[in-house]
Amino acid sequence: MADAPFLLLSIRGEDEAADDEYRAMMRFAGLDEGGMHRIRLTHTLLGEVDLSQWSGIILGGGPYNVSDEPGAKSPTQQRVEAELAELLADVISRDFPFLGCCYGVGTVGTAIGAVVDRSHPEPVGPVTVQITAEGRDDPLFADLPDVFDAFGGHKEAASSLPPHTVRLATSAACPVQAFRVGRNVYATQFHPELDVEGICTRIDVYKNHGYFAPETAESLKDAARQRDVAHPMAILRTFVQRYSR
Repeated sequence: MADAPFLLLSIRGEDEAADDEYRAMMRFAGLDEGGMHRIRLTHTLLGEVDLSQWSGIILGGGPYNVSDEPGAKSPTQQRVEAELAELLADVISRDFPFLGCCYGVGTVGTAIGAVVDRSHPEPVGPVTVQITAEGRDDPLFADLPDVFDAFGGHKEAASSLPPHTVRLATSAACPVQAFRVGRNVYATQFHPELDVEGICTRIDVYKNHGYFAPETAESLKDAARQRDVAHPMAILRTFVQRYSR
């Protein structure tokens, strides 16, 4: 375990989904609660984050979208977005180790001036991800095959990235599945913490959140069970191994 733990930031207000996410992050990263501390931003103010106290930061996904209409955002979502924007400004300026999963594309993308909109949504379930040439040279993606299956599901995505950003992965329906800013700030559109059990839990928890028709929940779970999703988790393991201190 690292002397300086990793910090997981959660935007999941639902206990079942938030706790499952935390367990999965720890399991695939090879950490316990001493090595990965969690802050549930839906329940707790972020406050000042002293980056020197952490080995790295991981941001989980959830129902928030930065491209939501301002009037549709709850006061909690507005607060969380403001807190994350301030944190990310510091993270990016200092090139501090950061991995944003799904929601990370929206938050990091907004911070760097990417176009984040609703042009490239993907349904909940498996997605085939392809590593780019730049991704092949990236230390976090080096152990992944050129093409692999992952689980995802999102309403917004990055349509384009600014020139100083490195696109690491893509898919047929979504041009930006992962990118890097500087040397140490990452975002993935897919969920590196999700296995079959995890995606089934998410389907149950979020079946009334507008990602899919609620009556299709069981068929979505059946479809997920037909795919072998085993590679994305290596990203979490490599992130922790690379940045533990």
